Amino acid sequence: MKTSLKTFFISFVLVISLFGKSAFAQSDHGYAVDFLKGEGNVNGVKLAYQYHAPGMQNLIGDARFYFETSVNIWEYRHGDKTQSNVVLAMSPVLQFPAFSFNNTPFYVEAGIGVSLIDETKFAGKNISTHYQFEDRIGLGADFGETNVALRVIHYSNAGFKEPNPGLNFLTFSVAKRF
Repeated sequence: MKTSLKTFFISFVLVISLFGKSAFAQSDHGYAVDFLKGEGNVNGVKLAYQYHAPGMQNLIGDARFYFETSVNIWEYRHGDKTQSNVVLAMSPVLQFPAFSFNNTPFYVEAGIGVSLIDETKFAGKNISTHYQFEDRIGLGADFGETNVALRVIHYSNAGFKEPNPGLNFLTFSVAKRF
């Protein structure tokens, strides 16, 4: 799986780089690539499409809003063995202005979405259900056309079925509009 994950990631980056600074840079559509570090020996990548709904901006003060649909590929390594998992997710996300540093605006973001996880037994855990909630909180910086964010993402079934140990990830995200 490690080789196919790298191939997939490299292919995605090459396709996205074709867009560069297109005429659509100020559009309502964007993409994000997240690098994930989970508990133990879990790593992954999250490829996301973002829709920044123009009619829903500034509904709560200066808050920004977007919908994110993503595909996650996780890999767990234990000795010589590896296990992979694929996750489809959709989350509404709110971004609130926090502060500015050297003319760079920073924001706090939060969201609760839903996800469909392929394997319910992953990384030595039994998470019981394929359907999980995707909760996130993070801090991001807006560099104009490109945003970067550091987030904590938690997946769990909210106690609908036991066991419910949840899965936690620290992510670094780079997002750009196209």
